[in-house]
Amino acid sequence: MMKVDLGGIGVLVTASSRGIGFNVARELLKRNARVVISSRNGDNLRKALDELSSYGEVYGVRANLFSQKDIENLVKESWELLGGVDALVWNAGNVRCEPCLLHEADYIDWIEASALHTVAPGYLTTLLVQAWLEKKRKGVLIYLNSVSIKEPMPPLVLADVTRAGLVQLAKSVSRTYGKHGIRAHSVLLGSFDTPGARENLRKLAEERGESFERVWEREVLSRTPLHRTGKWSELGSLIAFLLSDEAEYMLGSTVVIDGAMTKGVFL
Repeated sequence: MMKVDLGGIGVLVTASSRGIGFNVARELLKRNARVVISSRNGDNLRKALDELSSYGEVYGVRANLFSQKDIENLVKESWELLGGVDALVWNAGNVRCEPCLLHEADYIDWIEASALHTVAPGYLTTLLVQAWLEKKRKGVLIYLNSVSIKEPMPPLVLADVTRAGLVQLAKSVSRTYGKHGIRAHSVLLGSFDTPGARENLRKLAEERGESFERVWEREVLSRTPLHRTGKWSELGSLIAFLLSDEAEYMLGSTVVIDGAMTKGVFL
């Protein structure tokens, strides 16, 4: 299949020094986007930039997504580096206590989850929408989410509850600002092979006294008829399509990419 050519649009990808964010940034660079990546870890950010620089025009901004000042600076610097931000691909890491069950979570864990999965993307959206309206520019927002908000995974309860609102955010943005050329989408991901996913499964395996391989097989591979995780090229193609004008009428949509991992019908 021919890759979508993104024609040099400027895209900000958050939490992108490794894992999902890093691989999405790489796929977008392959499709001729100009990209700003971010991380709160300076060493990881520099390493990611070194790896991605051969794929296209990429910049890095250090940002802690828990910090209002850092989020504001991330938008300001990204705008300057790219000559304007055309799109955001929102991604976030794990809450520190996860995997943890509901009865194991403290008050501060709920605060952290809310700040990371609700406040940060919400405020970043506010800043970008304000800029697009002021400058009379179009914009696209893509929130990377998880199918577990529809079919919960108990060890990820904090993330599942707090990031479920991203679906409503995408719909609200699209209904309110679609007439201005600003649209949003929520993408519900199934299993992708990332360092974070492996770290979570390793913790579960240790708690259960099982081997990592057995837990990975049962909790990840065997949950889809394809018996594999998602490919980065598949996710990259989906996101590139959503960023393109071809997806304009899909504004506000929730898109699932999970290899039929989930069983329910989403209403």
